[in-house]
Amino acid sequence: MISSIAQMQAYGTVALRLREVMDERGITRNELARSVQTRFEVVDKWYKNEVEKLDLDILARLCFALDCKVEDLLVYHRP
Repeated sequence: MISSIAQMQAYGTVALRLREVMDERGITRNELARSVQTRFEVVDKWYKNEVEKLDLDILARLCFALDCKVEDLLVYHRP
């Protein structure tokens, strides 16, 4: 049986790997922001793993621009 989140003390975290993917490919935040047609500040938050709520449209644009899968950018860490 699945416990409710409210009953669980620790449920883990989701981390962004955008920095690693960009660094591997030599892409700057400015280049990526232009490529996905969004503000630098949006890409910067993703780059710094400071996103609190995911915008699925931005996630799709990032995957398209970087030619990667969602699981290349998001990682779930168990507690």
